[in-house]
Amino acid sequence: MTITTERGYAELAPLLTRMTGDEKHDAAATSTLDVLWVLYDRILSVDPQRVDDPDRDRFLLSKGHGPMAYYAVLAAKGFLDPDQLTGFGGFDSPLGFHPDRTLVPGVEIGSGSLGHGLPLALGTALGLRAQGRDSRVVVLVGDAELDEGSNHEAIQVAGRWGLHRLTAVVVDNRSSSTGWPGGIAERFAREGWATRVVDGRDHTALQRALTATSADRPLAVVAEVEPRGA
Repeated sequence: MTITTERGYAELAPLLTRMTGDEKHDAAATSTLDVLWVLYDRILSVDPQRVDDPDRDRFLLSKGHGPMAYYAVLAAKGFLDPDQLTGFGGFDSPLGFHPDRTLVPGVEIGSGSLGHGLPLALGTALGLRAQGRDSRVVVLVGDAELDEGSNHEAIQVAGRWGLHRLTAVVVDNRSSSTGWPGGIAERFAREGWATRVVDGRDHTALQRALTATSADRPLAVVAEVEPRGA
């Protein structure tokens, strides 16, 4: 199933409707849809025909509680057979309520335990740098995940060590009641990251922010969104 950039985004809606069940986490899924599409359509160097290419970019979905959008984008980009979507969450389906890296082509980590994606991305970036690879590592996290202490340590280390091939995309739908509400970008900037704050539904703005990388600093893009239907 090949979908062009021009009509590809419009094709995601019918792909999403193929997934039903009680554990869809609709708000979590729809808040990430635009970011995921821009990443896979315009930013990441990944190929469904070479999912194990050692020089591929790595995308880590830390916000793994709402994988519907992720599965829809993977299907649109040829990593999944769209017919698999109808079995979403089923006993014998590879498409669980949390993504599984051993079952879904193109998925880099098993996720859903909030707060661990950014530390894993840090380790991945360090490993790739040690191997002399220039692959980019992008991790998508939710704003409430940043309440977890392991994230702050990862933010500190990445900033201090200048991991310029690491990008954190924070989908801020104001679901955090503690932490740094409204001050997420400042939190990263204080630790040495380059930061951008954008409308998380604006594809052009997202593309510009995600390509505004630095030669000596990691990048944090805060994508502000309202869940669709809110």
